[in-house]
Amino acid sequence: MEFTDLPDDDEDPQHTPAERAAAAARSTWVSVGVNLVLTVTQVGVGVLARSQGLISDGIHSLSDLVADFVVLFASHHSKKEADEAHPYGHQRFETAASLLLGVLLLAVGVGMLWSAFRKLEEPDTVQRVHIAALYVAGGALAAKELLFRYMLAVAKRVKSSMLVANAWHARSDAASSLVVGLGIIGNLAGYPILDPIAALIVGFMVAKMGWSFGWAALHDLMDRAVDEQEIEAIRRTLIETPGVSGVHDVRTRKMGDMIVVDAHLEVDAGITVEAGHDIAVEARQRVLQRHRVLNLMTHVDPWLQPDLDHAQGAPAAH
Repeated sequence: MEFTDLPDDDEDPQHTPAERAAAAARSTWVSVGVNLVLTVTQVGVGVLARSQGLISDGIHSLSDLVADFVVLFASHHSKKEADEAHPYGHQRFETAASLLLGVLLLAVGVGMLWSAFRKLEEPDTVQRVHIAALYVAGGALAAKELLFRYMLAVAKRVKSSMLVANAWHARSDAASSLVVGLGIIGNLAGYPILDPIAALIVGFMVAKMGWSFGWAALHDLMDRAVDEQEIEAIRRTLIETPGVSGVHDVRTRKMGDMIVVDAHLEVDAGITVEAGHDIAVEARQRVLQRHRVLNLMTHVDPWLQPDLDHAQGAPAAH
């Protein structure tokens, strides 16, 4: 999961794991409250109003409720400090949570697809829904859209890919409620089959979202590098450090929402080992301050200044 429309690292202050975990907890508890109310209301009214689409949307809200508790669990563990067994910290709890969210959504989506297909095989059994189902679908649409905007704002502020995933999960819920509402309208207009068709579309949307989240998290667990734009920003910070003559072999890997970086720094071959070490320390501090980098491992390479007089064939000075 990549960040979009976020401030540059130089302009936006970095947040500690504890701050990001606290923001995640606050926004997720809001989501818990919303999804709990929606689950009870959508499933209850869906059963009474005979709307399979609304019941499917309620099951979707129930999966969101479970996902919220997964996020809370991951946020609690990801803020733990590094220890002997985990020298890089516990940030990948967030990535594991994103993977679990993806698997959960995929499973729920497949189950909803199966249920809708079974209903479509027997179209004569589809009943006309009650108008109350439409009111509940409209209220769910408004609640989920507001929840999405709130959670995305928090995710961008603290730069948490796990919260971005959960926010877009809420947006997918809003889209599913819209589809369900359209299906209910079609059912009320004399086309009963549109209600299970809406449930089928919602199932597909949930399964697709689960696949996307799970696939992205799996790649992050396999040490996927960050995008080239962020790598270039880190390289620029390194090359601007006084004493650094060149930078090469910059490698990155995701560690939750943080990055672990390896880089080779070229310094003047004529300076002492201590001076070269001090330059590398200064470069590391600059990167940690300006970017979401958890750790930077540097390797110092000697750099020989070219003899410009001989290289250009100029006559020796007298």
